[in-house]
Amino acid sequence: MNTSIATPASPAQAGNDILERILAARGNLIALDGGEEVGLVGQLRPLIRRSGQAVYLWNPELGLGNLREEHVALPGSQRLNIALRYMLQSNHFGVYLLQRLPLPLPMADATLLRQLARATTGHVRRVVLLDPPESVVSSFNDVLVRLSCQSKPAQRPRLRDGRWML
Repeated sequence: MNTSIATPASPAQAGNDILERILAARGNLIALDGGEEVGLVGQLRPLIRRSGQAVYLWNPELGLGNLREEHVALPGSQRLNIALRYMLQSNHFGVYLLQRLPLPLPMADATLLRQLARATTGHVRRVVLLDPPESVVSSFNDVLVRLSCQSKPAQRPRLRDGRWML
């Protein structure tokens, strides 16, 4: 009998799994819970450097920058509405991670996020809210997809009717 013990995924595998789930999501606006706990940005950075994917990170201190280059940011993009306008006007594939959203979210920013969520362009554009507060999530429930960084616990096979089932 061949049995295998499930081993925890490496950080690179976990980051790749999360990125694949983001790309496979049905909507353009995603709330990703648990990103800070698992160090998602740190997991994604080497993966993005190797793969060349277009993944961007926005936070209020640095603004919007490519995840591959840590210290290069779009000038003047520390304000969220400027970064959101850039995302909305972009004609290219991109995953945009938003970290530490300003609260309360200004109405102009909320409007731009809704426009991004409803965009129906031919290219993939995902806006990911990293660990968003519940107040933000509840205001976008109609256009938001929720994902979690926490992996599912490994299921042990069970014997059912003479066959092994997961």
